[in-house]
Amino acid sequence: MLVSSKELFKKARKNNFAIPAPNFTDQNSIKAYVEVAEKLDLPVILAYAEVHKDYLSFEEALMLGKYYGEKANVPAVLHLDHGTTKELIFKAIDQGFKSVMIDASMENFDKNVEKTKEIVEYAHLRGIVVEAEIGHVGGGEEYNSKDDSDSIYTTVEDAKRFIKETNVDSLAISIGTAHGAYMGEPVIDFDRLNEISNAVETPLVLHGGSSSGDDNLERCALEGINKINIYTDLVTAAYDELQKVETNDYYELRNAQMAGMKKCLEHYYGVFHTDKFKN
Repeated sequence: MLVSSKELFKKARKNNFAIPAPNFTDQNSIKAYVEVAEKLDLPVILAYAEVHKDYLSFEEALMLGKYYGEKANVPAVLHLDHGTTKELIFKAIDQGFKSVMIDASMENFDKNVEKTKEIVEYAHLRGIVVEAEIGHVGGGEEYNSKDDSDSIYTTVEDAKRFIKETNVDSLAISIGTAHGAYMGEPVIDFDRLNEISNAVETPLVLHGGSSSGDDNLERCALEGINKINIYTDLVTAAYDELQKVETNDYYELRNAQMAGMKKCLEHYYGVFHTDKFKN
């Protein structure tokens, strides 16, 4: 069933767990994610990133998201990830997405607030929730330490002020992760996470979950993060599973890819302690 993330996040915050938000780029991936969620009887956030529109158009993502989300027998949130184009975000709100992210994190603080407020006001009138980001989660390709990434860490003061000025529903913070694959080992600032989590009531989101390490992600889920985005590890798992199959049969290859993604996602449900949802 398609639902809003609002009540899911309240429960996640209360019981100290995180909900996975895997990005889908085709029918096979979204089908795999829903099947894992149904197997475990746990919620899932089906995330479609604006940057993936070259692989899957918005219209295709909308149809797939609504079909599989409505058909699912567990709570499923159709979420627009890293929306940067106002027109596309408004379109997502109007046409069936239950959650949208406005990513203006590379703007200065005031401009980020201005852009986010506009989306929040439009979305809330239509019963849709909004995620935004402050600080900036950079790329992991050249990440060797917390000083080498292009990430900009979130401060407690900025988090409190941003939430007050925008009324955003969830907030992605930058505490040491990066998007994509890492060249080095991520250094998570758990002190910063705890400070922000204790200072605000708004659910917190972690981007760049892939390759961050199970111990790091488990601590994030237990110490204040309520939604963790994963993508790179899922497609890597799909590729790795393919290497084990010696066949030219399309269906066997497809099934191997889906099996790899399923195994990876199920693993992260455990790492994130999402089974606390049943408590």
